[in-house]
Amino acid sequence: MNDAATFIQSPLCQQYQADGETVNIDIYRTEESGWVLEIVDQNNNSTLWEDHFETDEAALAEALDALQQEGIAAFVGSF
Repeated sequence: MNDAATFIQSPLCQQYQADGETVNIDIYRTEESGWVLEIVDQNNNSTLWEDHFETDEAALAEALDALQQEGIAAFVGSF
């Protein structure tokens, strides 16, 4: 028996660029969960939201708002 969860990736996943930095906005879920939001930098450092979102659109809106309010540097690690 295979208990591994199958992840469903949102078509709204995208790259975000600002101030010479790039991050990936990853939005995904399992069949049993809400949408998960994660922002990953080019060094594979990630910021993962603890709360799940009802829709992938809500997750994307939260990511873009956070990136604009806090700045991309808040989501980029040193290595």
